[in-house]
Amino acid sequence: MMKLAQRGVGKPGTAPTGDQGERVLIGPANSAGQGYQWARSFERAKPDVRATSMQLIADDAFKFPVDLPAHAGYAAFSRSWQRAQFEALTQYRAVLIESNRGVAGRLYNSAAGQAQALTARGVQVGLIFHGSDIRDPDRHLAVEPDSYFASSPEFAETMRGVTRRSQELIAATGAPVFVSTVDLLSDVPHATWLPTVVDPPLWAGGQIPLSHGGVPQVVHVPSKSFIKGTELIEESMRELHELGLIRYQSVSGVPHSEMPELYRSADIVLDQFRGGPYGVAACEAMAAGRIVVSHVPHRDRVAELTGEELPIIEASAAALRETILRIIAEPAEALERAAAGPGFVTRIHNGDKSGRVLAVWVDGVEGGAR
Repeated sequence: MMKLAQRGVGKPGTAPTGDQGERVLIGPANSAGQGYQWARSFERAKPDVRATSMQLIADDAFKFPVDLPAHAGYAAFSRSWQRAQFEALTQYRAVLIESNRGVAGRLYNSAAGQAQALTARGVQVGLIFHGSDIRDPDRHLAVEPDSYFASSPEFAETMRGVTRRSQELIAATGAPVFVSTVDLLSDVPHATWLPTVVDPPLWAGGQIPLSHGGVPQVVHVPSKSFIKGTELIEESMRELHELGLIRYQSVSGVPHSEMPELYRSADIVLDQFRGGPYGVAACEAMAAGRIVVSHVPHRDRVAELTGEELPIIEASAAALRETILRIIAEPAEALERAAAGPGFVTRIHNGDKSGRVLAVWVDGVEGGAR
């Protein structure tokens, strides 16, 4: 604590309290800004709720909006902050714990301990998982030939431990579970889908893909290249680039604020090729009206839950080269998918559906987007 104070890092605030309606907290991961987006969606769906998103941060810089940033050092080691945070949360209607991480630091030694203590004080508790925090490596390896767990045995072993602890949390608390992507319903069959949220108007405004008449602009923006399968597609995309058939960019380290313009400048966006879900990045590219190409399993489940076909063109890494050449030669189907993207995102991922899911949960009514 002394070192943090000497660096000028002040003790974070705690969850706000007061009589401004029923309070709900979502945290402490805020992965890809989703905690913040779900909080706003919750408030729109249920105006009597005041939702607070929380994120544990390693320093004073954070990429996505959040209501309550809390330095991870204080959360881990400041007993006074932990106790104050917990007491504030006992005044809340509900708390949604993300990724098996404590919302009051290390108090009670675990997220399970905090969940049980909050429940004992009359707080409604739910659990949210985003991806590798609950995705079973062995199940994924069995069904996905290019599984990202195969690329790193050490990572796979680490994530087996993470997944096991997450399942133990679910069993220990008996709390309702929400997952942010459809594929995770295979790992937690009794969970409810809580769709990721993006702001469609923020991404709109680009010209129709391929309408410029020049070389197609193909963009790949991997948040984590080994998970997205970047190394599986680089050779074939570089080859097409060198032949002058596409202009290929693999981009990393771009601030999120610059991503809308990057996507609007692209014709084709390549998302992921190791059998992961379609997530925030794919939704943003669809909202921008781009031709999105990715390997997305569980498409039938998406159609079942939404009543719509996912407007992402399917391609494995091995088939990507031929898929891109087909789009260039016969673009009609790809352009139809691209045109459908903004509407799909507006209907499924603008926050309305997610807000309804959370409102149904907090009111204790059966239903939602299983």
